[in-house]
Amino acid sequence: MDEHLVSILTNIGGFTFIALSAYLLLLTGEISFGQQAFFGIGAYFSGIVTAMWGLSMWAAIPLTMLAAAFSAGLVGIITIRLRGLYFSIATLAFAEMVRLALVGTTWQVKIDGEMIGPNGSEGLGNIRWALDNNIEANDFMWIVLITLAIVMGLFFLMERSRLGSIFRTIGADRLLAETQGINVTAYKVAATALAGAIASLGGIFYAHAQTHVYPENFDVMLGVHSLAYGLIGGLGTALGPLLGVILDIGFLEAVEWVQGYRMIAFGGLVAVLLIFMPRGILDERRVHRLRMAFRTRKTEPPPAKTHDPAAS
Repeated sequence: MDEHLVSILTNIGGFTFIALSAYLLLLTGEISFGQQAFFGIGAYFSGIVTAMWGLSMWAAIPLTMLAAAFSAGLVGIITIRLRGLYFSIATLAFAEMVRLALVGTTWQVKIDGEMIGPNGSEGLGNIRWALDNNIEANDFMWIVLITLAIVMGLFFLMERSRLGSIFRTIGADRLLAETQGINVTAYKVAATALAGAIASLGGIFYAHAQTHVYPENFDVMLGVHSLAYGLIGGLGTALGPLLGVILDIGFLEAVEWVQGYRMIAFGGLVAVLLIFMPRGILDERRVHRLRMAFRTRKTEPPPAKTHDPAAS
């Protein structure tokens, strides 16, 4: 497979995780501009685990997701009384705190005669787990895409479960959810922690695909894009964020003549869709119609066979 295509597909898979994390919070009615913080935590923490501690990426994944979920849960607890714009500003402030902390962090150890570890604005390099284990770019792409398929499958199960209904009820009407006996505080903290863990998964794959990460990789624009992916693709299904990522990275970044105007095209696309499709392309109504059309087509009886006299 062409190297450029492999790179694009790997990026689509990796950035879909942060898009899904923002989408999960959108379901609960909250807009977060800070999911890049957990993406960055995933990249740095997993890089430390593999490059400095000598563990495999498979060991780094659960450790990193737990660390990100814990930090996101703390943010959820601290901001539990904030709603709307105030919550959005708080998440943005946290993300900037994380980025500046990475800029100011220097922690290096000598391994095989080479200094390895976070080095302030110079970032964290030598994340060579994939290279050291002879995992080609094509194979790493399939690791990312298969993991994404598993996570998407879990999202589909969640959306059809009581948990998914609770998240959407909280997002639609917090007061109604409370009157139905739903512990809104607990569920919103849980959603925040889960969203942080999912975003960190994208950071893990990003760091091990790039082998070197910098604090500026996790700036506010990454948070804006992660939020916009769900708004573009639609809030009716977890396929929405994936569609948003495909439109941005798969089309705007991949098509050569668009690349110079990518940000203009992306911003224009977001603006147009917010005007004409406020809930995105795959919003709740369109998803419902598609499901009903599929069920109707599936349950339609086959056409009756007619007897042809000429055949007899």
